[in-house]
Amino acid sequence: MSTQLKISIIAFLVLAWSAPAWAGDITLKITKRYLNLPVSQAQARGTMRFEVAGKQERSFKIRLAAAEPQYWVFCDMTPLKGKTIHITYDGESIGLSKIYQDDKIAGQDSLYKEKNRPQFHFTSRRGWINDPNGLIFYEGEYHLFYQHNPYEKEWENMSWGHAVSKDMLHWNELPTALSPDKMGTMFSGSTVIDYDNTAGFNKGNTPAMIATYTVFSEEKQVQCMAYSLDKGRTWTKYSKNPLIDSKAKWNSSDTRDPRVFWYKPGNHWVLVLNERDGHSIYNSKNLKDWTFKSHVTSFWECPDLFELPIDGNKSKTKWVMYGASATYMVGSFDGEAFTPESGKHQFVTGTIYAAQTIANVPEADGRRIQIGWGRVSHPGMPFNGMMLMPTELTLKTTKEGIRLLSVPVKETDQLFTKINQWNSLSGKDADTKLAEYNRADCLRIKTTIKLSHATRAGLNLFGQHLIDYDLNSNLLNGTFYSPQDMTSMTITADIYIDRTSIEVFIDGGVYSYSMERKPDARNTEGFKFWGNTIEIKDLEIYNAKSIWN
Repeated sequence: MSTQLKISIIAFLVLAWSAPAWAGDITLKITKRYLNLPVSQAQARGTMRFEVAGKQERSFKIRLAAAEPQYWVFCDMTPLKGKTIHITYDGESIGLSKIYQDDKIAGQDSLYKEKNRPQFHFTSRRGWINDPNGLIFYEGEYHLFYQHNPYEKEWENMSWGHAVSKDMLHWNELPTALSPDKMGTMFSGSTVIDYDNTAGFNKGNTPAMIATYTVFSEEKQVQCMAYSLDKGRTWTKYSKNPLIDSKAKWNSSDTRDPRVFWYKPGNHWVLVLNERDGHSIYNSKNLKDWTFKSHVTSFWECPDLFELPIDGNKSKTKWVMYGASATYMVGSFDGEAFTPESGKHQFVTGTIYAAQTIANVPEADGRRIQIGWGRVSHPGMPFNGMMLMPTELTLKTTKEGIRLLSVPVKETDQLFTKINQWNSLSGKDADTKLAEYNRADCLRIKTTIKLSHATRAGLNLFGQHLIDYDLNSNLLNGTFYSPQDMTSMTITADIYIDRTSIEVFIDGGVYSYSMERKPDARNTEGFKFWGNTIEIKDLEIYNAKSIWN
């Protein structure tokens, strides 16, 4: 053998040994409930496919860990138990050998006990979540669907995650409801119960739960539907999707997030859809065939439209048109067109985005309940994003006109127990009272601050402003705020502190805001009231129970 040939062979073997193993496959017979997959954020994404009997069962992108996994995600394989699946991966395939089956997800023993797991806000077991979708109450259960990437803690593989609850607090996460298909990925939408079988999917006395949602592809966004006859546990996609393809009409790919509801006076369905520069309204008799009726500009994404009594008077109502950024207009609605009368207004700021109200709440209850996506990260965790606390919305007559207010739903009271209360304290005395709670994991604080010599005052937690009220400039944590009593020197706050987030409701919900919990590591002061000669008129401390069993 020539020297040159030996060198060539050695070089080839070295390269073969050191090169990454690109593209690979494995075959498994499914014997357990879960398939656990190793993930590393340092890894490039590849496409993984499952095939059963030669047909593709699913396809998704994943950062399959080649070395030590940063965390694990899972697939619920219950529908495929007993079947043989062929898994292919077009990325670095070393991680295929780490995939394993179990009746528990990897990390099950520490689930909901993780260091940065919120304790009274919903988060998914694994993966990314954003917009709430299809919020609905049906037969004693609240359904929370949501934009979800089951395979990574960053945005991708948009699906509808699913959880149910009896009280909007204690959630049971169910398998993914809607997964990407050949048309595209599953974007936001809404659900209804078709009691009168207008779409023809009902079975016997069982009405269909019908989801109307956006399918996203690189070419366009179209509106589709699916139905469930088992309370949202399994879904059948409509064979004649899409229902609405309006890209050509608007010369825009931004046509998404259908919000559907029954308009009783007109005996028809209404669909509110974000299209290009605002919200469009469509009508239908059967949830399948939709007719364009009108358009309101100046909104972006995730529409909602609902009627509320003014000051609790059911004989005097207004309609609210709502958008993803928590801005809204107040006006009238005739089933085909919304007529704005005031707006745009904003009653909540901060991490909230794409909030949606719950459909099908019984008339006897009468509440309009909203849940929003909290754009909050959770350092070191195998999940990302969260849902903010459910809040009740009301329309009140204020000095500015008719406006939305929001407060946490009454069900949240069960989570918080008062453990201390004081009145008429100086800022320094209040700091002393709060000192023992500086390192509390979770806490609720209710307080009323009276300004006197100060025109600016507030409350910090390790240097982070929970309240920063500038009376002179009418700014509250940087946002314009004018109290209902224009000469008032007091401000009240109901503060909910979770492990990674903070929500604050001001003056009975006239204004509220949320933020990521970000203590300054260099600050050692803990809770600190500040402002020249302020009085803490009231101070109440509540401990917090976890929503996780």
